Amino acid sequence: MKVYINGKLLPEKNAKISVFDHGLLYGDGIFEGIRVYDGVVSLLEEHIDRLNRSAKAIALEMPMTKQAMIRAVVRTCRENHTSNGYVRLVITRGVGTLGLNPYLCSKPQVIIIAASIQLYPKKLYDHGLEIVTVGTIRNNPESINPAIKSLNYLNNILGKIEAINSGVMEALMLNIQGFVAEATGDNVFALIGNELVTPPASEGALVGITRNSVMRIAEECGYDVRERRMTRYDLYTADEVFLTGTAAEVIGVVKIDRRKIGNGRPGPVTRKLARRFRKYASTTGVPLLQGR
Repeated sequence: MKVYINGKLLPEKNAKISVFDHGLLYGDGIFEGIRVYDGVVSLLEEHIDRLNRSAKAIALEMPMTKQAMIRAVVRTCRENHTSNGYVRLVITRGVGTLGLNPYLCSKPQVIIIAASIQLYPKKLYDHGLEIVTVGTIRNNPESINPAIKSLNYLNNILGKIEAINSGVMEALMLNIQGFVAEATGDNVFALIGNELVTPPASEGALVGITRNSVMRIAEECGYDVRERRMTRYDLYTADEVFLTGTAAEVIGVVKIDRRKIGNGRPGPVTRKLARRFRKYASTTGVPLLQGR
């Protein structure tokens, strides 16, 4: 594997950053996870647009233009022969001092990794996922806004630890008021009658690229898509529940807090949206065979 660091593609063993990089010392940086399907870097422009918004939110000056970033991602995928896989695009604050002052850091570092990922085994897509509500509260948007896809993922990791210790692979996180926010790495949807509901960003949900795509696809399929506050009651009594994310795609949830959801299997709407999203995501993006 070759890793892209600041314009150079280096062998994995030589791909190193300074121990004084504030991305390492303080989680001071941003990232995006991007899928590659059959030679298409899926929704790449949308991911880079969100990366730029995250950079603005933390006052980090992007060291590359959007088009240069696209070229760097494509180059990294080509060099690693990643026609199907996962790209991690990371921007750190850069090398600084042991103090917090970000203005003492050198220019931001750009890291691109093209590899593979399997978030959940196939059997969970066939039979459904079980999740539990955890005690770790989702970050308050007025503290660290979840809209910022930052390198500081400790809030999510603590929730993930609780889930794993409870014997399941994913956690449902609530916000400080007790309303549903999201999972540790995915957005949450509930089908209630003909209404497809998901929490708004104001409740602590990341505005996911997959989330937005699924909402649009669902509307095209005739469903009434709503962003509104949700409680666990809404999820417990829903006809179907599913999660969405770049790595997870669309995966059905069949149990929450040991309570069966719907008939206890991924529902027909979940399966339909999963198929349509995969078709859309695998054909919408930047082809690797385009010119350099």
